[in-house]
Amino acid sequence: MSADRTEQYLTGLVAELLKLPAETEWAEFKENNDNPLDIGECISALSNAAALHGKAHGYLIWGIADSTHEVVGTTFHPATVKRGNEELESWLLQLLNPRMDFRFFSLAMEEKAVVILEIPRASVKPVQFQGQEFIRVGSYRKKLKDFPEKERELWRIFDRVPFEELKAVERLAGNDVLALLDYPSYFELLGTPLLDGAEKVLQRLAEDRMIVANVAGGWDITNLGAILFAKSLDQFKGLGRKAMRVIVYEGKGRLKTLREQPGRKGYATGFEGLIEFLNALLPRNEVIGKALRKEVPMYPEPAVRELVANALIHQDFSVTGSGPMIEVFDDRMEITNPGFPLVKTERFLDTPPRSRNELLASFMRRVGICEERGSGVDKVVFETEFFQLPAPSFETPEASTRAVLFAHKALNDMDRGDRTRACYLHACLRFVERNPMTNSSLRERFGIEEHNSAIASRIIRETIEDDLIKPYDPDQGKKYAKYVPFWA
Repeated sequence: MSADRTEQYLTGLVAELLKLPAETEWAEFKENNDNPLDIGECISALSNAAALHGKAHGYLIWGIADSTHEVVGTTFHPATVKRGNEELESWLLQLLNPRMDFRFFSLAMEEKAVVILEIPRASVKPVQFQGQEFIRVGSYRKKLKDFPEKERELWRIFDRVPFEELKAVERLAGNDVLALLDYPSYFELLGTPLLDGAEKVLQRLAEDRMIVANVAGGWDITNLGAILFAKSLDQFKGLGRKAMRVIVYEGKGRLKTLREQPGRKGYATGFEGLIEFLNALLPRNEVIGKALRKEVPMYPEPAVRELVANALIHQDFSVTGSGPMIEVFDDRMEITNPGFPLVKTERFLDTPPRSRNELLASFMRRVGICEERGSGVDKVVFETEFFQLPAPSFETPEASTRAVLFAHKALNDMDRGDRTRACYLHACLRFVERNPMTNSSLRERFGIEEHNSAIASRIIRETIEDDLIKPYDPDQGKKYAKYVPFWA
């Protein structure tokens, strides 16, 4: 079973649209118009109108008489239409902003050719074609700027409707929903017995907004249901790129890839398997305890879990063409997700949690995959300190958020940036525990012997010079000096 449109689905969709008393603002009928400029403006107008009317898609259908809704057939074949030397779909994609995953479908109805253009609703901002936003007003296409009340309402909708509530696929039979979603994992993660009977299972999924009943019959799977419990995200158009990807490189750069493993499952159903895969993949260190040798992971598992969960939960789903990714190098692992963070990276440790995907975050908290009160980064910093690893780094390269865990490095091998970052995060961790940093606590963090306290003093001085920490009391003496983050 796939979420791709079957001929039966498409025939039923057209039959439902033909029952409409007239063209709606989110559905338009044509016979043979193949003007690329006209089609591009229609895509913008129908996408924006679909959002305005709470529809998952807008539709442009060829082969239907506009006035009577009679099936008359069409000579339009999208695969053969070109603008200059460029194919129609490619040309349209370049002129639409933001780009979208619209799709053409061809079928026969009453032995006559019909073509459907399925257009996703606008979800982040109004869709533009050639830099201009359009809207449908009745059966007419207009410039959105000429209807400010509709433009204001559209922006209110973008602010109000989260990604998770949008539809991943519409009008599925109950059995098809259950074929696409790993519903046994849903019950297992919640710690409740699997209900007996498909209808009871569907109702329970609907209560958690994984699916919603479609007014035309059947069920719609929401983005929330798909992204959490898809058996394969590739079966949901537009979500395949949102699966976590793991890449292992040789050495410290990206020149040679040793292994690449794209994810398939939804985040909730596949999370434990992803962590187990990483644990088996990541290098391990051998340490000598009291008369015993044992292997320990190079990176603490609790830190890895928190950072992977954060990357999944806090990503910006409106960023197209990219998804969360884990990259493993000889000396570090980098966990990256699309979108800038909602808080400054230097305040990750102390700022109360904020998520752009609250429904997703809420469910992941319910099943224990992520932290309840934003203490995940605290745990990451604590774990790296406990194992005396270099401090993690939080970065924002190219409209994304990246967390970096570093392999063990002796203090003598750390550069100034490594030392001051560790000192700053140590001060942050102590501050949220209401216990300012001291020379003694920093020595413990780095494993510095007491007779080498001058080394800790130098690190503190460097961190003050870099404006990352400050004295707890400006008039304090050196012997019992305490320090807090610069923002405290």
